[in-house]
Amino acid sequence: MNFDGTFEIDDVTAEEVWLALSDPYMIKTALPGCEFLVRVDEDDVDFERLRAENGDKDPPILPEARPKEVADRAFVEGATYATLIELSVGSVKPSFESEVTITERNFPRMSASGEGSAASSSFEMSAWMDLEETENGVVVEWAAEADVFGRIAQLGSRMINPVANRIVNQFFDSVADRLKEVGDADEQQTGENLRNRVRELF
Repeated sequence: MNFDGTFEIDDVTAEEVWLALSDPYMIKTALPGCEFLVRVDEDDVDFERLRAENGDKDPPILPEARPKEVADRAFVEGATYATLIELSVGSVKPSFESEVTITERNFPRMSASGEGSAASSSFEMSAWMDLEETENGVVVEWAAEADVFGRIAQLGSRMINPVANRIVNQFFDSVADRLKEVGDADEQQTGENLRNRVRELF
């Protein structure tokens, strides 16, 4: 299955969008059904342990977090991240134990590949995104290719595609809302300028 699209976020800079989309905690917060998203080094990932250790321990994200703190914990090219995501496709609600590797991270482009499995379903995927700054904000161009197996694959693309589109739209809407708060905080602050502090990182 192939998915692609564009999403425009107004009144932001490419650097702000890049910083937000490079933050594992921002992704976890914005992605529906995501319980955790953490870097792992071991070959045999213990998802139950990761759930217990990371379920309710999220640090602040933008705009509450300092931009330097977000940059320090950003995705690392070549690193692998474990995540547990519950999806709802019709009457099927699998929780996918997944591992995702950042295959490229070079502003303004990032790509990843991964695989996941649930009790009766599994998937393999690759995805990329590219940022383009416009007069009004930033356009995020993205695409993904996924192979789905097992029970969820039997539902077919007519069931899976609307769910995938809903998840993507909810994700980018959530990121856009957080970035709007960065702009609002910028206007309200008297001592320091968040937008300038983001730019200083690049």
